[in-house]
Amino acid sequence: MNNVATDSLIYSTLKSEDEFYTLEEAKEKYQTNDNFPLKNESFEIIGICMEVHRILGRGFSEIVYKDAIELELKLKNIPYEREKKYLVEYKGKILPHHYYADFVINNIIVEIKAQNGVVEEHFNQVINYLAISKLPIGLLINFGENSLKFKRIIF
Repeated sequence: MNNVATDSLIYSTLKSEDEFYTLEEAKEKYQTNDNFPLKNESFEIIGICMEVHRILGRGFSEIVYKDAIELELKLKNIPYEREKKYLVEYKGKILPHHYYADFVINNIIVEIKAQNGVVEEHFNQVINYLAISKLPIGLLINFGENSLKFKRIIF
């Protein structure tokens, strides 16, 4: 099994009850390892998600957040694939069932959740997606709480 590293941070979009962090303030506040692969690309995606969370807040279904993220990606001319299909191989055979990554942005798998708390199952799901896709990083992003929460996962 490959080694997996995570960077679990909470990006609170709130400074106080009604004041929000900018992406630059959040980057400075939550500065992480400089050797983290695709660090700038990850921050760009997280910044987009922070903007979506700032405007929409919590309480919508995942599909609404995905639609808003897609609009932001288009506005910023960032190439992406939505609902990218990945085949699952087992003992040299392609299985009849496959999975769809919510987004692939700059070689980063982005999995969107909109619930109270992200559980170990979701983390394991992203690890499996990374193994199948052969991509180096996954972002597990949860819009279902007062503050945007995410995990960066290196595979």
